Amino acid sequence: MIEPAGAGAPMPRAFLGVGGVTLARHQLGLALSMDCQRIVCLAREISPEMISLQHAAEAAGARFHIVAGPRALTGLVTASDELLAFAEGLLVSPHEARPLLDLGHAVLVQPVETGVAAGFERLDLNHAAAGAIRIPGRLVANLLELPPDCDPMAALTRIALQAGVAMQEVPAAARGGARWRLIRDEAEAHAIEGEWLRLHAGDRPAPTPLNILAWLGLMTMGPSLLHGGNASRVMLLAAVAAILIALGLGWFGFAISGLVLCGIASVECATAAALRRVERVALGLQAPAMPTDAILCWAIDLAIVILLIWTMPAAEEYPLADRAFAPLLLLILMRLVPRIIQPSWAPWIEDRFLLSLLLALAAAMGFLVGTVQLLALLLALGALLLPGGKARIT
Repeated sequence: MIEPAGAGAPMPRAFLGVGGVTLARHQLGLALSMDCQRIVCLAREISPEMISLQHAAEAAGARFHIVAGPRALTGLVTASDELLAFAEGLLVSPHEARPLLDLGHAVLVQPVETGVAAGFERLDLNHAAAGAIRIPGRLVANLLELPPDCDPMAALTRIALQAGVAMQEVPAAARGGARWRLIRDEAEAHAIEGEWLRLHAGDRPAPTPLNILAWLGLMTMGPSLLHGGNASRVMLLAAVAAILIALGLGWFGFAISGLVLCGIASVECATAAALRRVERVALGLQAPAMPTDAILCWAIDLAIVILLIWTMPAAEEYPLADRAFAPLLLLILMRLVPRIIQPSWAPWIEDRFLLSLLLALAAAMGFLVGTVQLLALLLALGALLLPGGKARIT
């Protein structure tokens, strides 16, 4: 954390942000995901960003050290250790880097034509560095033979090559776009952010209304929310607020508006899920067994059922159990059918935004009861006519 983020910039390039997370925090997430026990940062001074990095490392159970020069590494790395080192400003996708680094001791390289143009150091006639190495700890002692102001990453890379550590070329597919980049200034960080979001938000979803709106929300508001911190939590809170307002409107007889708000809550929930996937990649976190957004999707379904019950005819000949039967059956089928139907149809059935708008329109036109019953019937027929599994003899 030594090189400045552009000419005259006071901040090291390691603290440039991509997706609301500094490059150093990206690298820390990759190191922790590979079970590194000690984190060593080379820096000239202690800053608030450095303290935040230390707290994150120690919260994950790793020891954290700050040293002023490469020679200080010799007192922290023993001969029995393995050293994983990253170039300053390297932004790399863990999905691409981990399989290569898990192979064992290696100096990751790339073709010289693309590597030098991207800002990486040239190693020989055909190869440029790729900004990441995994080497035996005993090689660190060779730093004592070099000047104290040497470039630590360049020095360790050449020491490793001279000691016979093999080169491992990064595949061309792994180097594409935002998967493997050296970020040198703020302009480059901003330029790569949108592509990095698209890369880690998950596979491009089916073009349902819900997915289209959630994707647009991610691309337009995602960067600013991520830089503001707790982006996914903000969207989840917005979804919770929409659900509560929807139920309040339904209680006072405005169930149609409540259904529309449930649709909006489903878009916010889907956007929060995409933002959370981005945050997990950046921070090196594992997905929980039951994500919060999945729990919130059940809450949206429950709110839709309650609003439908409140909107059904309330005459004496329609007791509560009768009014609740069709809405409950509809939502149960909407949960069950996507598991057994052809995959191409499942996203459309899971689209709660489309469902909420359809039910709100039916309620406004006075056809809510028939619409709920018809949708339940169509789902049941779809499960019979469009099964997703192959026929088997049992």
